[in-house]
Amino acid sequence: MQIKRVVPDFQSEDPARSADFYARVLGLQIVMDQGWIITYAARDNPTAQISVIRSDATAPVVPDVSIEVDDVDTAHAAASQFGYEVIHPLTDEPWGVRRFFVREPNGKILNILTHE
Repeated sequence: MQIKRVVPDFQSEDPARSADFYARVLGLQIVMDQGWIITYAARDNPTAQISVIRSDATAPVVPDVSIEVDDVDTAHAAASQFGYEVIHPLTDEPWGVRRFFVREPNGKILNILTHE
């Protein structure tokens, strides 16, 4: 299994409020806006991203980080095999990702996903 990108997820009551900051200070552009989540990325390095989330559309919590992998099923199997707490089950989401949330040993919630 390979990791494709790691994206910090910041919770905010108003994700769009950050747009000017990320554009003016870091030169990031909006690459995804679903209302409840906005993802900003570097123009010359599209895997350098930050997501700002009001609340997750289908999961019970906002994750601390999103990690895109090439095989989410393998990651899910390993998390389950080793007894880590799965917070959101392996799910095919309507926006084109397959994902699950797992709590890592320090309590952080990881959104592990693959784009379909």
